[in-house]
Amino acid sequence: MENILDRFLRYVAIDTQSNEESESQPSTAKQLNLLSLLCQELQAMGVEAQLDEYGYVMGRIPSNIGTKVPAVGFIAHVDTAPDASGADIKPQIINEYDGGEIPLNGVPGLSLKPSEFPEMLNYVGQKLVTTDGTTLLGADDKAGVAEIMDAVQYIMANPEFKHGEIRIGFTPDEEIGRGVVKFDVQKFNADYAYTMDGGEVGELEFENFNAASARIHIQGRNVHPGYAKGKMKNALHIAQELDSLLPVEQRPEYTEGYEGFFHLIGLNGAVEEADMTYIIRDHDRAKFEEKKQVIVRCCDFINGKYGEGTASPAVKDQYYNMREMVEPHYQVIEKAVKAMEMAGVKAKIQPIRGGTDGANLSFKGLPCPNIFAGGLNFHGKMEFVPVPSMEKASKVILNIISLFCE
Repeated sequence: MENILDRFLRYVAIDTQSNEESESQPSTAKQLNLLSLLCQELQAMGVEAQLDEYGYVMGRIPSNIGTKVPAVGFIAHVDTAPDASGADIKPQIINEYDGGEIPLNGVPGLSLKPSEFPEMLNYVGQKLVTTDGTTLLGADDKAGVAEIMDAVQYIMANPEFKHGEIRIGFTPDEEIGRGVVKFDVQKFNADYAYTMDGGEVGELEFENFNAASARIHIQGRNVHPGYAKGKMKNALHIAQELDSLLPVEQRPEYTEGYEGFFHLIGLNGAVEEADMTYIIRDHDRAKFEEKKQVIVRCCDFINGKYGEGTASPAVKDQYYNMREMVEPHYQVIEKAVKAMEMAGVKAKIQPIRGGTDGANLSFKGLPCPNIFAGGLNFHGKMEFVPVPSMEKASKVILNIISLFCE
């Protein structure tokens, strides 16, 4: 029986960073290294499991009870975010966190500080896993992967544990918004599922942002600066002007809770032309649709000032708020809350200020709320995960399975 920490450390050692510029599925071949391993480990434990051509691992554990109960699935993604390196990760183990700063030894002078991350103090006395400051950790979502595999290990080693039909799913490319584009919900064949992809212990989410991307091409006109008066159109300055038309208070750094935002994530170019990339987010569908129109109206204003074709927007929806698909099946939330209580965890129901595979799965007909995986400060060198949080998440999985048998 492998403990959950050793399992987690094995998984984070495998580089699985996804690539949004790639057109392949999965976006990077290296994700298949972990996906193949997971499929083999499931099979070795006696689980029916397959890895398909798109990089989806699906596992099935048949019911061992006589009565028919809903089939329940648990899903996690293997890829890590493009925001920071996922290669050559060197985790640090803090056996009993004392409440002070934690030096990240790969970068002299860099530390995890409670003054900057006060939530660290919630885990005094616990075993923590941090980065060494040179990479992310990969708890998003290899903590979720390890928790599911830990629960499967328990189930397969303890045949007296009563359960209905169980489904296991591991996906690529969640971090670039393509995690379940080709996921076959009918083949997965679950009535309900949970993604193990939330943050700190206790998180339970069935609301997420409506999401869109906006790419804006700015066409300028380059003229020798010595003779540019009345002729030059500097694409970089026009891009800055366009960005200034958007409401400053609706940037991520000024929003929280249910508040949406416009987030400029890329600006590249020169005088002749430039490209801007935004992500647009809002929990409220009407406000979300209005935000997309604001982008278009800003481009119209720029075109009216500098000439038609100066600003060319391409706005594309990415995913929608799963609340409308999950709330009619509220028993899946109630069971998760009770499962947490049974594990000594107080549920914190809150909206996701982001998205999960569960959002798209819910719109594919598989109601799929999101449960904590235990990590904090995802996508960067300050990421860490308390080991007891992972252990509790694994217990929550087992409790949910038991509750669906009642």
